[in-house]
Amino acid sequence: MEKRTLVDKAANELMQLIREHGYGPGEKLPNEYELSSQLGVSRNTVREAVRTLASRNVLYIRQGAGTFISEKKGVADDPLGFSFMDDRRKLVEDLMQIRCIIEPQIAALAAQNATPQDIAVLSSLCDEIEVLIVNRQDFTQKDIDFHVQLATCSQNIVISNLIPLICEGIRVFSSTVLEQEFEQTAKSHREILEAVGERRATDAQQAMLFHLLYNRNRFIQEKDL
Repeated sequence: MEKRTLVDKAANELMQLIREHGYGPGEKLPNEYELSSQLGVSRNTVREAVRTLASRNVLYIRQGAGTFISEKKGVADDPLGFSFMDDRRKLVEDLMQIRCIIEPQIAALAAQNATPQDIAVLSSLCDEIEVLIVNRQDFTQKDIDFHVQLATCSQNIVISNLIPLICEGIRVFSSTVLEQEFEQTAKSHREILEAVGERRATDAQQAMLFHLLYNRNRFIQEKDL
C-alpha cells in the first residue's frame, strides 16, 4: 500500500510537471533518469508512475524510443461504456439525438474561434473525404477525423473531452446503416467547411444540423423497411 501511495504521488507530480512544461500530444518526456531527479524518487517509482499514466491514456510508451504524451489526452477509449450496450440500433438513435444537440453548436464555435491553421487542416480532411467518395471507398475514419477537427477548431478545452462520444456516434452509425451516403456527405461537409472558413457561425450550425438530421432520417427509413 505504501509503494502504491508513493507511485500515485509520483504520477500526480508527473502530471503537474507535464502541465507546467506545456507538453503537448506526441511530445517526448525526459528519460527515466531525468524524471527521477526532477521528481525526487527512484527510477522504479518513475517507471510505475509512467505505467499508471499510460493506463489512463495520458502517456504512451514506445519501446526503444521513450515515453510520449498521448493523443488521447487522458480520455478513456470507451468512457461511457457503449461497448456494453446490446441494442445497437437504439444506441445509434440515441447517439444521433445527442449529436444533434452538441455538434451544431460545436460547428458554430468553430466558425467563431478556428485559427487559419485549424481551417487548413479541416479543408484538407474535406478534400480527402471527397477523394474517397469519388472512388466509392469507405470514408468512416476520415469522417471521424473531420468532426474531431471541428471540435478542435472550437478552441473549447471541455469539448475536446466529448470527442469519444462523437467518434463512437459516427463509428456505430457507419457500422449499422446498410450503405454509406456519398453525395450528401460531400455536399454537407463542404458547406460546413465554407461556413467555418468564412466565420458564418449560424450557417455552420445550420449546415451541421441538416447533415445530422439527414443521416438520422435516413437511418429511421432504413429501420422501417
